[in-house]
Amino acid sequence: MAELHEVAEPLLFGAIPPVAIVSASMAVLILIMLWKKVPALITSGLDKQISAIRDQLEEARVLRAEAEKLRADYAARIASAEKDAEAMLDHARHEAEAIVARAAKDTAAVISRREKMASDKIAAAEHAAVDELRQRAVDAAAGAAAQLIAGRLGSDADQTLVNGAINGLVN
Repeated sequence: MAELHEVAEPLLFGAIPPVAIVSASMAVLILIMLWKKVPALITSGLDKQISAIRDQLEEARVLRAEAEKLRADYAARIASAEKDAEAMLDHARHEAEAIVARAAKDTAAVISRREKMASDKIAAAEHAAVDELRQRAVDAAAGAAAQLIAGRLGSDADQTLVNGAINGLVN
């Protein structure tokens, strides 16, 4: 079997073990840190960071509320614009229908006037043709009567007719 050798730990000043030295050093370090108020500095730094984070969170909440308000506002504007566009489209449709109806009415009135003008022209042309035919008939009858009278009556017959007309006037 192997022999076990004991190793002696070094001692400070021959009596203080290293563990006691390390423990004492740590206790002195902690006391110095407390005396210099290092924990208060650390907590104040952490408190400042917590405060800054809270401020940022509050600012984020405010910005989110503003963004929600703007989103709602724009959604309302979009809805309003869509309603306005629909109203404009309906108005334009009604105006177009009214214009088409008016144009149809005006066209019917123009056609009616043109038909009346055409029938008036036709009636005037018929009247003129009838008058012209009557005039020709009168001229033809007068010419025929003149020829008949000239052919049948002589100067003696004319004298007798004139005398009869004068006697009829005197009596």
